Amino acid sequence: MKELSKLALGVEPSSTMAIDAMFKQMKAEGQDVIGFGAGEPDFATPDHIKLAAVAAILNNDTKYTPSAGTLELRKAICQRMKADCGVEYEPSQVVVSNGAKSCVYQALRALVNPGDEVILPAPYWVSYIELIKMVGGVPVVIETREEDHFKCTAQELADAITDKTKCMILNNPSNPTGMMYHRDELEAIAKVCVEKDIYVISDEIYYSLVYDGEEFVSLASLGPEIKERTLLINGVSKSYAMTGWRIGYVMANPQVAKIIANYVSHCAGSPCAVSQKAALAALTAPQDTVETMRQAFERRRNYMVERMNQIEGVSCIQPHGAFYVMMNLEKLIGKEYHGVVIKDADDFGNLFLKYGKVAVVPGTGFGAPHFVRWSYATSRENIREGLDRLERFLKGETV
Repeated sequence: MKELSKLALGVEPSSTMAIDAMFKQMKAEGQDVIGFGAGEPDFATPDHIKLAAVAAILNNDTKYTPSAGTLELRKAICQRMKADCGVEYEPSQVVVSNGAKSCVYQALRALVNPGDEVILPAPYWVSYIELIKMVGGVPVVIETREEDHFKCTAQELADAITDKTKCMILNNPSNPTGMMYHRDELEAIAKVCVEKDIYVISDEIYYSLVYDGEEFVSLASLGPEIKERTLLINGVSKSYAMTGWRIGYVMANPQVAKIIANYVSHCAGSPCAVSQKAALAALTAPQDTVETMRQAFERRRNYMVERMNQIEGVSCIQPHGAFYVMMNLEKLIGKEYHGVVIKDADDFGNLFLKYGKVAVVPGTGFGAPHFVRWSYATSRENIREGLDRLERFLKGETV
């Protein structure tokens, strides 16, 4: 048979989905396992959103919509982004698609030619690097450091830019680190991007999940020049516990938005009509449920960080957004547990799942091989038990 696509063969499976699949298989087998892997809120979608979807079905709002999404939804997105982030877009500059992940891919499709370089600070969300490869781009990874809260500096960005650089991907707040860029840091990054004339795919899907009274700043809000070069990614999955509804959106300058809309019309058709009605309800209703969920996440984060830093052999810094903690394994590297010497996060993750009955995500797929990601999008009881099991595992015990 003829050779398959080299681009497709070069794409690695998602490590977050792999660990989640292993966890679910063990659970289905009746094993007492706890999962901290999947990146989705454990809250139910709010009732008023679900009822809007039911009404859409009963009203037969189940046909194809415009490929970029319904006009009423795109208007609501513009209004929400202006109210929450201080950025103004016209509905024609918004393209709705099947989740924010699809929007990142479509943004890359609109920008990147084969061989173009895309700058990616590490640790990065596992799919970014694969999406860059899927469009024929060349990932240029900037290694960040825990002592700098895993943030890429403007100087590091400038040093990484070459004649082949087309864009960078900026995730703020970040998956997997939970870190968040402050206004002055973003202003410095924006200045470099404008001076070097590169685009930014700014994934702000966690923008509403920010803690400690910190100010979230959207990159596109920092002035017309950076806004013109920004492809802003957002969606309803994290803020409204709507991961399975699959509604994300990208906002860009008119030319780029038109290209993305054309691309979506051929590859995806249109987003789910019922999900669009649900997303409309989410964006236009009072935002009380978002704040309730945010406060719960902050309390869980506080407990997880405090407790984790009390456990000998591991540590973490306090994140300011999203719902993840990156646990440092440096002190465990080279040590033997259950007959296996831990060389990296993969070894730790496999052993912890097998003997500790806890699923966390190895940082290897995030470009951080000496860290694992814990999600606190789970109950306080699960967090307590998971950390209890971590202590027992590090003492050589088996759950």
